[in-house]
Amino acid sequence: MIKIGITGSIASGKSTVARILSKNNRQLFSADHVVKKLYSSSNFQKKLIKKFKLNKKKVKEEIKKKLLKKELNLKDLGKFIQPFVRKKMKTFAKNKNKNEILFYEIPLLIESKLMNFFDLIIIVVSARAIRLKRYIRSGGNKRLFNILEKHQIPQIKKVKYCDFIIVNNKTKEILKKRVDDIIL
Repeated sequence: MIKIGITGSIASGKSTVARILSKNNRQLFSADHVVKKLYSSSNFQKKLIKKFKLNKKKVKEEIKKKLLKKELNLKDLGKFIQPFVRKKMKTFAKNKNKNEILFYEIPLLIESKLMNFFDLIIIVVSARAIRLKRYIRSGGNKRLFNILEKHQIPQIKKVKYCDFIIVNNKTKEILKKRVDDIIL
C-alpha cells in the first residue's frame, strides 16, 4: 500500500489535484470532507457548542464570526477538531488492498507533523493573489482568508518536506497536464 499526502495552502488547488489523482477508482481521503461531515453531525455540533460556548443555530457561521472578531482562536479550534480527523484518517487505510495507492488530501499535513505517515507528499502551490481571488470567488472573504493563511506554514517552507511540487497559477487544463506528468 502506498500512501500519498496532498497538501498546500488555502485555495491552492489541493482538492482539484486530489480529484484528478484519485480518479480511476483510486481511494481518496479528504480531511475537508471529514470536517464538513463532522459539522453536519448534531452530536459533533453539541460538542462544539459546549466547548466554545456557541449558540445552537448555525454553528459553522458562528465560528466564522467569532474567528473574525478574534473571540475564538483558530489553533484551539484545530486542536479540538484534529483528533476526530486523525481517527478517520487512520481507519481509512484499514482493510485496503496492500497493492492499492491511497491519496490523502490534508490541508494542514505539515503543520500537524504528519509527514511520516506518508510514503510520498505532493504540495500544490499557487501565488497568494490567485489563491485569494479563488477563495473570494468560492464565497469566502479576505479577512477570513488572512486568518486562515496565518495559521498555515508559508508555502516556501513547506516544500522542503515534499517529494513533488505542483504549481497551480494557470488554468485547470494546465493543472491537469502538470498532475498527469507526475501520475504514478
